[in-house]
Amino acid sequence: MRYIRYILLLAAVFFLAPLAVLPRRAAGADEPAAPTPAATAQPAAAAPYRAVWVSYLEWQQVDFSTQAAFAADVEAMLDDIAGLGATVVLAQVRPFGDALYPSAYFPFSHICTGTQGQDPGFDPLAVMIAAAHARGLQLEAWINPYRLQAGQVPALCAESPARLHPEWVRYTDSGAVLDPSSAAVRQYIADGVEELCRSYPLDGIHFDDYFYPVQDPDFDAADYAASGTALRLDDWRRENVNALMELCHAAAQRYGVRFGAAPAGDPELNYTLQYSDAARWLRQGTVDYLMPQLYWGQAYEKDGDTAHSLPRLAAAWAALPRAAGVQLYAGLGAYRIGAGDGSDSGSEWVSGHALADQLALLAHSGITGVGLYRYASLFDNPDYPALAESEAAALRAAWK
Repeated sequence: MRYIRYILLLAAVFFLAPLAVLPRRAAGADEPAAPTPAATAQPAAAAPYRAVWVSYLEWQQVDFSTQAAFAADVEAMLDDIAGLGATVVLAQVRPFGDALYPSAYFPFSHICTGTQGQDPGFDPLAVMIAAAHARGLQLEAWINPYRLQAGQVPALCAESPARLHPEWVRYTDSGAVLDPSSAAVRQYIADGVEELCRSYPLDGIHFDDYFYPVQDPDFDAADYAASGTALRLDDWRRENVNALMELCHAAAQRYGVRFGAAPAGDPELNYTLQYSDAARWLRQGTVDYLMPQLYWGQAYEKDGDTAHSLPRLAAAWAALPRAAGVQLYAGLGAYRIGAGDGSDSGSEWVSGHALADQLALLAHSGITGVGLYRYASLFDNPDYPALAESEAAALRAAWK
């Protein structure tokens, strides 16, 4: 009998011991235990913030036919980025309410196979992260929070949130978006952020500048009326965006992942046209960093107005109060190389070192972190290949 009890005791230990290390919930709690922060390539403070955006436009040129083919293309791109002296990759992984990774919330992107919802047979994001970290690069998952379609692209599959929740969708002349005024939409997007932070060793979550798509009061008139709010329409829209940002920041914080956004470059137009109160995000710490898109040159002038010149925009953003620990960076328009920015004063974008010159100006404004939009403008520029090569060389020299 003693031998049998001993065997039963061993069996109990064997089968029950794994349960001891499962996350435990407090009585009545609905949330899981606090997760362990995700590992990063290097601590954020250990390297300057020098980012390159890699958009779905680049992914359209990548071979997704097999994991090996995809990895080879990604590794070549990351070698270019690391060789430039950059430290961060902003990889677009959710461009149209779909994902370049397996998700419980969003179908696979049409970018992977040509058909939304079709599994490519491997996890592109996992490949990207492993290749980036192997090169000492940090990788942030770049998300477009609301956009579902540009025009009729992509063709939406049955698993698209637009098909699963048609009541969440709003249509504009430019396509379809998730309704920014919906609390259910905001929670869904935040849940998607949490899924990413829980599933991958990401260094950040990055939002672009697509917030409210229109100013037309008819866009959300029914939602506004149903809300019963005493706020003006403009202020109500801004509160909807603020609520999304706060939810997503909190989701990333639970996993020790930084959260940042790249709003449009003009602070006032952000506020009035896209209902993005970026100044509040800086002041209240709703983001860990803000990287406004300052895509104009130092000498930009239009009809005698220099308000959008890089020096004036940089100064305007730098003057805004920031919560402790919140960083201010600047997005620079590598896509302007050769093409210019429409300035009446001539183009500095044909010098071969416009971006490197802009780095120096930003440093004088106290802005040392930057992002370059985008990879192909520097490394796969069919229109201005020689200029792009010169710009990349000047950046390497500045970042050596």
